[in-house]
Amino acid sequence: MIAAQPVLAFTPTAISELDEAFNVSSTAEILAWSWKQFGERAGIGTSFQGAGLVMMHIAKECGLQFPVFTLDTGLLFPETLDLKKRLEGFFGFSIESLVPDLTVEQQEEAQGPELWKTNPDLCCAMRKVQPLRDKLSDLDCWITGLRRQQSDTRSSIGIIELYAFDEAAGKDIIKLNPMANWAREDVWKYIQQHKIPYNPLHDQGYRSIGCAPCTQKSGSGENERAGRWTGFNKVECGIHTFMSKKVDFQI
Repeated sequence: MIAAQPVLAFTPTAISELDEAFNVSSTAEILAWSWKQFGERAGIGTSFQGAGLVMMHIAKECGLQFPVFTLDTGLLFPETLDLKKRLEGFFGFSIESLVPDLTVEQQEEAQGPELWKTNPDLCCAMRKVQPLRDKLSDLDCWITGLRRQQSDTRSSIGIIELYAFDEAAGKDIIKLNPMANWAREDVWKYIQQHKIPYNPLHDQGYRSIGCAPCTQKSGSGENERAGRWTGFNKVECGIHTFMSKKVDFQI
């Protein structure tokens, strides 16, 4: 294991300068910077969308041994669970599953049946946000597969962002989005070129895949996340919105 270097002082100016530099850097270069800076205190979080698969492959090819984790809500498609096993075999490393404190059955006893139909925000908070918070408490850098093209809410993300993770404890966290500039077409071209296993539901019209009860097929003319939480005024599960961003700047 390569030891991480001492953490930089991430001032607003430093974040802005890094983001400007990363906007013209390759994903491999950005990941290499993160590994050099944080080592295993940086982790890749993935829900096995296309960009996450590409990023894991690039990291593997570059010899960057980031820990990789995913959120297993207990409500995932069987195809998603099978994909996790196939990816572990393909990449040769394990992917940690983060699970909620309550099983789906225990949640039903506490909150009533099918909470995702009555209060999807609370369901996401219990089954996604809290397990992620627990994981991020042990990391200094959270690496995601977010892309600006995915939706309006993601169109202005930085490649590097600084968030207040635990203001009471004074803990900040770097959020790194090395795939931010990738187009969907380029993601899938890379996946096909390198024969990376992917979720077969993508071939059935599912452009973004989350929990089975809250995911539907969407048309090619819609934004990629149009099939999520249909019928609700909801576009994000909360894992990308629960922290306060400390540096705001224009792309």
